[in-house]
Amino acid sequence: DTEMAAMDIEAQSKLDDMRERYDRAVTYHSLKPAEAETLYKSVSAEEGDGEEFNKLKEQAICKLGELYADQKRVEDIQQLLISIRPFFLNIPKAKTAKIVRTLIELVAKVPGADKVQMQLCLDTIEWCKQEKRTFLRHRIQTKLSSMYFEVKDYTAALSLVGDLLREVKKLD
Repeated sequence: DTEMAAMDIEAQSKLDDMRERYDRAVTYHSLKPAEAETLYKSVSAEEGDGEEFNKLKEQAICKLGELYADQKRVEDIQQLLISIRPFFLNIPKAKTAKIVRTLIELVAKVPGADKVQMQLCLDTIEWCKQEKRTFLRHRIQTKLSSMYFEVKDYTAALSLVGDLLREVKKLD
């Protein structure tokens, strides 16, 4: 029982440390972006478990994505999305979908990043197929088809929508 209490204290201490680094990163976000980036990365790289832990890690990931978008560093957002995939195995699929959609939307805020955003969608769709994340894949495919439509690639947009429609009808 004493061992269990010591583990709880250690876990809480780790969580407090993460929270402190996260809060400091938020404070530095605009003023000292390089320091904020280091702090966000340190929080998002932590290994652990639990609802509070995962929530803090999720917030750090999204804030890091925001920081990259502010600096127009779309390739870093792309890399971030790939590097956090192992974390997605520890959190609910709905949370995974939220993080993925958030990061893809952040790329959309960067002027001239259409091609990178499309590639990010294509990469994510492939990952969704491998991980059997059907619902998220459908969301990203829908997003991608609307992006094809916006750049007037109607053939690709209609092809993707057609595939989606057939698949959704099968599910129904």
